[in-house]
Amino acid sequence: MKKLIPAIIQDVNTKQVLMLGYMNDDALRLTEETGNVHFWSRSRKTLWMKGETSGNILRVCEIVDDCDSDALLIKVNPKGPTCHTGSVSCFSNAFLRTLESLIVDRKSKMPEGSYTTSLFEKGLDGICPKITEEADEVVRAALDESDQRLSEECADLTYHMLVLLAARDMGLSDIVDELKKRSKT
Repeated sequence: MKKLIPAIIQDVNTKQVLMLGYMNDDALRLTEETGNVHFWSRSRKTLWMKGETSGNILRVCEIVDDCDSDALLIKVNPKGPTCHTGSVSCFSNAFLRTLESLIVDRKSKMPEGSYTTSLFEKGLDGICPKITEEADEVVRAALDESDQRLSEECADLTYHMLVLLAARDMGLSDIVDELKKRSKT
């Protein structure tokens, strides 16, 4: 096997570090030829293209080597989340994605005794007033209560927002996409 070089992958627009992978000469050559990031898998001992199974490819915008030429910074336009967990970045907190997945699972299975199930059973007519109630509690906590209380109320609102999104067959990615569109104006 040829020498491996670390490749730091960065979103060209947000500047967020998305992941770290390793490249050999063949991976770098394929990356340059195709415009899609390729890596050398140290565990499988083979070349692979990021997104070859998920479709979440990394389109190359620029490749920069460091001063010693022993590491690469690859600026990309990601097509979908980068991390295998579904997160935008391998370095971000994946908890919200995990919670979102749990809520979607509850919607699918509707387990008895689950608070989330009870919300789905009420439908939008039950979920939407809960959003209004939680948003009001956030505002009251922000104006009159402790930071801890504000944090608790924001958590309640976020949870109920995720339930609402799931009820409409939407998710966090829809919000992130909208925020990205707005950040480009």
